[in-house]
Amino acid sequence: MMRTRLLWFAAGFAITGAAISHFVWRDLLIDRTSLVSEMKQKFDDLEARVLKIEGVSHGNSD
Repeated sequence: MMRTRLLWFAAGFAITGAAISHFVWRDLLIDRTSLVSEMKQKFDDLEARVLKIEGVSHGNSD
């Protein structure tokens, strides 16, 4: 009886730990994905502005 309770406690503890770690991992993965997407968008915007400035400066030097 005592072994059965210990077994069920251990199984429940392991399943709960796995569920919590799954949700934490998923949340971290979503944050990482959104951060990468946001940084790519910002660098694309920066590159567009730099190209625009370079185009204006080359137009003035002619």
